[in-house]
Parts: sequence; C-alpha cells; structure tokens
Amino acid sequence: MQNRRNFLKTVITGSAFLVLPMRAGAFFKNSSTRITLLHTNDVHSQIDPFPKNHGRFAELGGFAQRAALVNKIRSENEHVLLLDSGDIFQGTPYFNYYEGSLEFKLMSKIGYDAATLGNHEFDNGIESLNRQLIHAKFPFINCNYDFTGTLLEGKIAPYKIFRKGNVKIGIIGLGIDPAGLIAQSNFTGIRYNDPVKAGDSTAKMLKEKEKCDIVIALSHLGFKMDFGRIDDLQVAASTQYIDVILGGHTHTFMNEPVIETNAAGKPVIIHQSGQSGVRLGRIDLLFDKEEIKSASKQYDVK
Repeated sequence: MQNRRNFLKTVITGSAFLVLPMRAGAFFKNSSTRITLLHTNDVHSQIDPFPKNHGRFAELGGFAQRAALVNKIRSENEHVLLLDSGDIFQGTPYFNYYEGSLEFKLMSKIGYDAATLGNHEFDNGIESLNRQLIHAKFPFINCNYDFTGTLLEGKIAPYKIFRKGNVKIGIIGLGIDPAGLIAQSNFTGIRYNDPVKAGDSTAKMLKEKEKCDIVIALSHLGFKMDFGRIDDLQVAASTQYIDVILGGHTHTFMNEPVIETNAAGKPVIIHQSGQSGVRLGRIDLLFDKEEIKSASKQYDVK
C-alpha cells in the first residue's frame, strides 16, 4: 500500500512531463484538464492472483486486486479511461470452462472503457467470440480488420470518441496479421489490412474531421517484432496523426514509455504493461494552454 500512496503522490510532477504538440485550433487558455489513462494487455484469463510460490509473479495480479487499485485511482482523479490492448483470453482453466464470458463480465464490472482484439480472442473461432461479446459492456475497437459479411460485422467499432472535461479523445484499435498466429478456420471472412495505412487514415479523420485533441491507438501488434511483422515502433515512425500507442502481444514490461519520432517529426508515446494483469500502466496527460504534457508510471497490482 505504501508504494501505491507514493505513486499517487509523485506521478504528476512538472519535471517528469513530456511535452506533446496540440492539434491546430485547440485552446485551453483559461483552464487545464488532466486525463488519466490506465491500461492493461495480455491478461490471458488470469482471474486470480498468482500463488505465493510462483517463481516470478507471487501474489500479483487478479481482477479483485486490479479493481481495488482502479477504484482508488478513480476516487482521486476526475477524468479516467481504463483500456486494454488485447489477448484477454487463453492461459488458465477459466477460459477453457467459460470460453471468455467470465473475463468480459469482470472487465465490465471493473468498468473498462474500451479494448482491442488480440489474436487469442479468436482461439475458439468467430462464432464463440460473437457469443461472448454480449457479456462485454464496453466497445471493442479495430480499424484494420474488415469484418464485412461475418458475424462480427457492425460489432467491432473502427474508433471510439470520448469526451473528458473539455478534451476530445479519439481511440483506435490495431490488430496483428493473423497469418501463422490464428487458424484460418477461426478467422474466415475477416480481411487484414495494413495497420499503418488504416491507423493513420483513421487518426487523421479523428484529428481533422472530428477535431479530436489527441488520438490513442490500442495496439496488439507487438512492441518489437521479427520476421517482417509490423510493430508499434514502425507504426509510430511511419504515421503522422497517432499520439499514444498502448501496446500488447509481446508481453513487454516497461518501467517508462519509449518515445518514437513520427513521420511529421513529432513524438509518439509507446507504453506496454507486461502480461497477466500483474501490472497496471498509467499515463497522465495534462492539457494546458496550447500543449499536452505527459507523465507515466507502471506499478505492481497487489
């Protein structure tokens, strides 16, 4: 508990802030707004905390402990978004028995605002995933999978816009190339599109048409991938309109974000929270005058 208190006291310090450029036309001269992003990835059906004798994650994680931490942060911050970057399914007997319904019910109870799809969400096929979606009281977002003609058509949004105070936030989802990761029979009819092109065009629309102040990508591409697969570093470097990438797939533990320069010469924040829900990532964005300042933290869920 002491570590949590220290975190909550020290996460917002002026010297820790990274300054991001504001979109043209944004104006916060008379007020400032702080947005707190909480994020998980690759929870892999870890419903309970790990046991005391676990060699790496002893007593860490679990939905109940995460819920307590999220509720504490919400009680102390006005504008909070809770997000997930995929691979919610697969990894414990809970998934084998409940096929994902338990995970979605618990995420809904905690109050997740949005999530994207990981490759393991398709482990039981499209029909099973479609059945479980009724238990998710939050939107799933993906802009580079084409679901036309499948059971998922109209059920996965390409983006979602949130208003927090005077800030307009666009969120997109980016999914990994299913080739070699998802059985073809479990992905039949869904078309994979280039996440760089789809992501940047969607983000551009959110910035220019919808006038979003910032665009966040929930990515299940992986932080740094081999074998020619597109990853978060490539997306950040090759796009112009994405400001923050909350990643998944590679189970990467980051004590602080990686900052990548995009194709327009602007910084992009990349952050990931390891695996199995043992950590909760946090990024605080302060919208002040004509700039965005950010500070980040990761800490154990216990």
